[in-house]
Amino acid sequence: MQDMDKELHLTEEHVSRVFRDVPEGDDAAHWGWTRLDEAGIAAKAQEILAQRPEGPIEVFAYGSLLWKPEFRPAASRPGRAIGWHRAFCIELTSWRGTPEAPGLMMALMPGGDCTALLQEIDEAEVVPALEALVRREMPFAELAESYAWIEVEADKGPVQALTFYAPPKGQDLRRDLSLDQTAAIIARACGHAGSNAEYLHRTVTALAAQGIHDANLWRLQQLVAAEIDALD
Repeated sequence: MQDMDKELHLTEEHVSRVFRDVPEGDDAAHWGWTRLDEAGIAAKAQEILAQRPEGPIEVFAYGSLLWKPEFRPAASRPGRAIGWHRAFCIELTSWRGTPEAPGLMMALMPGGDCTALLQEIDEAEVVPALEALVRREMPFAELAESYAWIEVEADKGPVQALTFYAPPKGQDLRRDLSLDQTAAIIARACGHAGSNAEYLHRTVTALAAQGIHDANLWRLQQLVAAEIDALD
């Protein structure tokens, strides 16, 4: 926790400097993916539901679900997943990037550990919440297996939580990037949903507000801020 008192280098001013209006792209067309229809989304939600552990369903929210949840959590608490870490590792040709200047989506990758928030789904909202999560996190058939029930250490003992992760292989997966290379991409990428830098800024800000420190993300936001400063 020693870095928590240090100044956040990547600011809203940095984010505003790299924003630009970008027409909406289409990852499905770029990668040749098949978008799930509503029946497919409902079926995938039921598949996930059939695997639920005993007790309330909790979602391991480590990225944008922290600052833009897909449902109103009935409760939330910190949790630590051993054997997983955050990484900007999935190439984005829309949303926060373009085919000409792809961005990077953050996901969970095997190895290390990750502290995040456990968001509990109200039992009365389980089905619509799961469908909303599938629609957001796994909208294509080719991504429909990128979820898992993982063990998370929490205040009252370990729990099984639902999370979404980077599949072990795929044409859009980038496992070869150093932190410096990742920063250079994030500093320059922007799509119709906003800039890659905005996503990083919102995530580290949300984590800091919860007293959660991810050393790699903290270093990454410093590098991205420096990259943006160098663009001027």
